Amino acid sequence: MKKNQLEIACFNYESAIIAQENGADRIELCDNMQLGGTTPNTISAVRVREKLSIKMHVIIRPRGGNFVYTDDEFVEMKQDIKQFKKLGVDGFVFGILNEDGSVNKQQNQELVNLAGSLSCTFHRAFDVVNDFEQSLEDVIACGFNTILTSGRGKNVEEGVFDLVLIQKLAKDRIEIMPGGGLRSSNIKLLQDKLAPTFYHSSAITDNTETANPEEVKELKNFL
Repeated sequence: MKKNQLEIACFNYESAIIAQENGADRIELCDNMQLGGTTPNTISAVRVREKLSIKMHVIIRPRGGNFVYTDDEFVEMKQDIKQFKKLGVDGFVFGILNEDGSVNKQQNQELVNLAGSLSCTFHRAFDVVNDFEQSLEDVIACGFNTILTSGRGKNVEEGVFDLVLIQKLAKDRIEIMPGGGLRSSNIKLLQDKLAPTFYHSSAITDNTETANPEEVKELKNFL
């Protein structure tokens, strides 16, 4: 039977170690918390990979801002996937949209194919698509394993009802991972309404960019 699991978004080496030591099942490694997460530095990724026994996904996002990329940025994303594959990561997190707010199926498919057997998560670009039902079908068609979403709200509490709907529409064809303002104070609200899935949180409870060990433990305890 499927069970709830926990992914911690980590913006530094310390958070990755804290996540592992306090029960997280997986991390998502990023840089630049203030930009919502960008592609991590290769050197820091190597350090983290050497110390972790849990799964490690990396975000592939060349900059903050919107999710429509230039040709040069797309080339950079492809190169980053090739580089991180050599480091032994377990998966990638990315999402590319068209100018009209639809999923760019061609570019996403190319990156999924480049990832090969590694897991791919379509990130919170999903929360700004113009038609979420069509976008869900497009993301599934591209071969993604997971969608990270707040349910199109500014956080998971605001988006809880859409999260329930998206999970129902997905019908086990893709994992719907709630994320965006998820903390131990509101995870029970989601758990009561959603089928078992991965949950995503930075577990940051102060003005730093580092996960709080007690918060990771609390989140895991609920699961």
